[in-house]
Amino acid sequence: MIGCLLIHGFTGSPFEVEPLANYFRSQTDWVVVSPTLPGHGEKDSLRGITFQQWIDTAEEHLKQLLERCDTIYLIGFSMGGVLAGYLATKYKVDKLVLLSAAIQYIHPLQMVKDIREMMTDLYRGKLLQNELFIRYSKKVKTTPLLASLEFRKLVQHLKPSFEHVSIPTIILQGKLDGMVPYKTADTIYQLIRSDEKQVRLMENSKHLICHGEDRDDVIHTVYRFLIN
Repeated sequence: MIGCLLIHGFTGSPFEVEPLANYFRSQTDWVVVSPTLPGHGEKDSLRGITFQQWIDTAEEHLKQLLERCDTIYLIGFSMGGVLAGYLATKYKVDKLVLLSAAIQYIHPLQMVKDIREMMTDLYRGKLLQNELFIRYSKKVKTTPLLASLEFRKLVQHLKPSFEHVSIPTIILQGKLDGMVPYKTADTIYQLIRSDEKQVRLMENSKHLICHGEDRDDVIHTVYRFLIN
């Protein structure tokens, strides 16, 4: 039996990888698991949460899948990609998918463009309709500083593990990502030791790569990689 674990990003929820999870559930008989990390989800409360709790939760779900399945696919988005890369070096994982993996973060040039877009919409009286503003304004207001520091500590703690990734891996990155510089994909490609690895840049995608303009291409690219 095949098990597939999808891990969402910092301040996010399983919604971030939901299009992939739903596609797998409709097209396969895989055991598909997409947990909510501590402090996240609809009623998120990150205050007092440590990065080790995120690691422990993802690890526990992977262990449960390993007990049920003989083939494991691991998919991580953003911070979830950092967790997935780390777990792929500790356990018997067959294939690894990294989506906008945040081993580096904040693309300054794209962020300037996004801010200009928001300022233009503000001038036109359309700021409240701006997708990026809607998505991140709440997060900026409600994310405790200490939680952001825990995220940074997680990246610093787990990034070195990528040098030990040796399984087949595909790296997908949005070219318009304002959170993770798109060149991060090449950095990861150089870091990992796998003999079977590839990078796909999605020309029209921002950070939420599973919900962007290239959504269908992302889904089909990941699915083909996993089944071949």
